Amino acid sequence: MNKEYEKKVYIVVLNYNTWQDTIECLESVYKSRYNNYQVILVDNNSNNDSVKFLKMWAEGGLDVITEGNNTLKRNSFPPVKKPLGYCFYKEDYKGNIIYEYNEGIRGSDNAEKCPLIIIQANKNRGFSAGNNIGIKYALLNNDFEYIWLLNNDTVIDNDSLDKLAEKASRYDKQKAKAGIIGSKVLFYNNPRIIQGVGVKYNKWIGTSKHIGIFEEDKGQYNNEKSIFITDYIMGSSMFISKKFIDDTGLLCEDYFLYFEELDWILRGKQKGWNIGYCWESNVYHKEGATMGSNADGKLRSEQADYYTFKNRIVFTKKFFPKYIWTVYAGFFIVALNRLKRKQFNRIKMIWSILTSS
Repeated sequence: MNKEYEKKVYIVVLNYNTWQDTIECLESVYKSRYNNYQVILVDNNSNNDSVKFLKMWAEGGLDVITEGNNTLKRNSFPPVKKPLGYCFYKEDYKGNIIYEYNEGIRGSDNAEKCPLIIIQANKNRGFSAGNNIGIKYALLNNDFEYIWLLNNDTVIDNDSLDKLAEKASRYDKQKAKAGIIGSKVLFYNNPRIIQGVGVKYNKWIGTSKHIGIFEEDKGQYNNEKSIFITDYIMGSSMFISKKFIDDTGLLCEDYFLYFEELDWILRGKQKGWNIGYCWESNVYHKEGATMGSNADGKLRSEQADYYTFKNRIVFTKKFFPKYIWTVYAGFFIVALNRLKRKQFNRIKMIWSILTSS
């Protein structure tokens, strides 16, 4: 890779109770051809000893576990050399990031030499807040050009980061002001099938649709035209410019889960920022491993439904208030769908959201 592209990148990975997925993700990350990066692993106050297992893995005492997908096994196997030096931090009750100790790194702290930074949150305050912990750590160091927010239930090709950095450099030369660049996201369990190359948002009813979902990847979205039909980037892989963060601010923490990436992008657009798309950066997503979100509505968890519906209203009131009544009307169709599926508890949940909003 051309050295001009190798600007410092922080890769922020958020874990909550799914340390097995996180380990597989990190194994694929550490096979990246790109050289100038550090991983910030934020544990969102897991209640299943995730941090203990993640430390064991870094120290060489725990092997990677996959879901048996032989096609993608090469992305995480053989495991990277251990032990992997890491620095461990905790978030205190005021939200400050406090250094605890390092493992395998000589000297006091020496965080800049750690391939892995582990930060344990003091509370699970949602997707945005967890990722913001990692972003804040990077901003304190002020030694990077980009942050890659990567879901922990993904694996990547060894050139996925390479391609994102190259694309960001090209956008910079074109003065395209692309603040957030997305990858091509494919299904982990069927890597030839697209999960999405971007997302289209319907402000009338507050729903989203992944562009290209369930299509076989035949290169039909390997072009810049795809970005012109995209309203926002797939949240499982967001490559963000530091300049965008400095100008737009952190992820909004009002949502807990869902709509945070669209909120971020719209706030950026208000300041003149655009989005970008790198079809050469492949990310394979297990989809909803932590929260039970699923492209098949019948398999979606009640918790995923709750935050989808609740934040549909929160987001609409913030950005498109004149459409709130059509969004409310759309809940009638949602209720009929849940009734058809015999998900009677969710009818009560929807009513509760509507009456409290």
